[in-house]
Amino acid sequence: MPKRGAPPEVNAGSMADIAFLLLIFFLVTTTIETDAGLDRMLPPIEPPDQDVVIKEKNIFQVSINRDGQLLADEELTELKDLRAKAIAFLDNGGAPAGSADYCNYCQGERDAASSDSPQKAIISLKNDRETKYGTYITVQNELVGAYNELRNREAQRLYKRNFTDMEAEYLNPETPDDVRDALKDKVKRIQELFPQKLSEAETSSSSK
Repeated sequence: MPKRGAPPEVNAGSMADIAFLLLIFFLVTTTIETDAGLDRMLPPIEPPDQDVVIKEKNIFQVSINRDGQLLADEELTELKDLRAKAIAFLDNGGAPAGSADYCNYCQGERDAASSDSPQKAIISLKNDRETKYGTYITVQNELVGAYNELRNREAQRLYKRNFTDMEAEYLNPETPDDVRDALKDKVKRIQELFPQKLSEAETSSSSK
């Protein structure tokens, strides 16, 4: 028998059950966001069986130092000028007429010292370990934007539509199957005209 004046006891036997139910509730109702990430071509872990010879003129090298300064083909470049330089490189079409690499839809300067064709052109991006994340993403956007501008140009020429709109509709799971089937070959054709060959080199450490 409890002593007179003692505080009443609280039955905590069901608290564990209540806490467990709350835990289950939050696990079921909470949505976890996932990052889509960046689709980039990385160097292979093992060397290929056959040596792949890539001409230096077919590589557009972009470097970012820890201060956010850009080097594009060993020239100090402002961020606002990077996309135009990338477009000029990708659209150069420097291979001679009649050769297997000749690009008949390229509208560049056809400089023999620059890229032969969009299929041969590679953009190589290298950044410092201390590069700011915002600068890194901005540079990525400019380079991807160069590909999208050229793809939009060719999509307008061939299909009177922007490639980015076609691709978004094709990737949308709510798009009807017949529409997606009609878009599939068109999207693939534009991607083949200007394949996105954006490679990231191993990051470098800042010199002390």
